[in-house]
Amino acid sequence: MNAAKKEVSDLLSRLPDDCTIEDIQYHLYVLQKIERGLANVNEGRIYSQQEVKARMSKWLER
Repeated sequence: MNAAKKEVSDLLSRLPDDCTIEDIQYHLYVLQKIERGLANVNEGRIYSQQEVKARMSKWLER
């Protein structure tokens, strides 16, 4: 079984029997976002707290 198929199979086994298709889609979406975030960290694509504050300052000041 390939990695993606195994991951989906594992996810389905953890979800309750009465989950909906939307529940499954949501959980797959969250897993994808977590994997993307971890890949970004591993590749050094991150911002420090100070960098985020500087980038967001125009929206945070009122």
